[in-house]
Amino acid sequence: MDPNRDRESINPLDESNKIEAEKSLEAKSDAADEEVLKTPAPITYTDENGYPTNITPKKSKKEEAVEEDVEGEDSNLVGHLTELRKQLIKSIVVFLLFFIAAFSTINVWFPYITRGHKLIVLSPMEVISFYTTISAALAFGLSVPFLCHFLWQFVKPGLNERESRFLSLYSPAILILFVAGLAFGYYVVNPLSYNFLVELGKANFDVMVSAQEYARFLLLTTMPIGLLFELPVVALFLSAIGVLTSGSMKKVRKWSYVVLGVISALITPPDFFSQLIILIPMIGLYEASIYLVTRTEKRMAAADAA
Repeated sequence: MDPNRDRESINPLDESNKIEAEKSLEAKSDAADEEVLKTPAPITYTDENGYPTNITPKKSKKEEAVEEDVEGEDSNLVGHLTELRKQLIKSIVVFLLFFIAAFSTINVWFPYITRGHKLIVLSPMEVISFYTTISAALAFGLSVPFLCHFLWQFVKPGLNERESRFLSLYSPAILILFVAGLAFGYYVVNPLSYNFLVELGKANFDVMVSAQEYARFLLLTTMPIGLLFELPVVALFLSAIGVLTSGSMKKVRKWSYVVLGVISALITPPDFFSQLIILIPMIGLYEASIYLVTRTEKRMAAADAA
């Protein structure tokens, strides 16, 4: 029997495949070992006797302070949103109550709104639209004191001592100036502008005013003027927080008159007569603002000197 026969019967390809398989296994084993070495070993905490324990180590004071700050900011945000939601709900409820009261008693106060002018409606739905618009405007005007109070309750915790003292001191002035602006628009600007425009149109046209247009004209000559009358309070507030001074107001006086003229042109009917009626009291309010800011600065300077 030939001893070399078994050796010859072995296929060289089988030996090559075997060698490659061994090399592949060795490579996989080395890669697994490297992966194990790269993976950090879990930290095992032990007690004083060396036995493993499941107690988590205490965090540093810095880490605890950071976590407390994050939790505090989240709780403050939720608290602010909750307070804002509560004040908004109260404001909406007050407005709806006044709106229902105004809409249900519209026949009582309607003649005072129209001043006896003959108005026309172009469709049945325009009656509802007119009543709704006028009732909503009246309800908003009556709700303003309550809305200001609810707004004050919301912003008061976030104000510093100076801002809080300023708003608490001038809150009555804010309401009085707004009401004065509404009264000035209703008793002065609206009738003068309305009669002027109607007489101007009668020269060449048969003037017929719709109820919807009259309501828009009435709101245009009252609400914006009420807001413009808040100019002295705004100037005093900006002066109180150090943004505005009497000197800067005097330097830009001419440009301020131009801005007031543009504002009066935007919020009044497109005629020079109405714009002039608004511009004159606005200039007076601007000069009054300069006087009040100057007086406040002198009082603060005297208090600091003392």
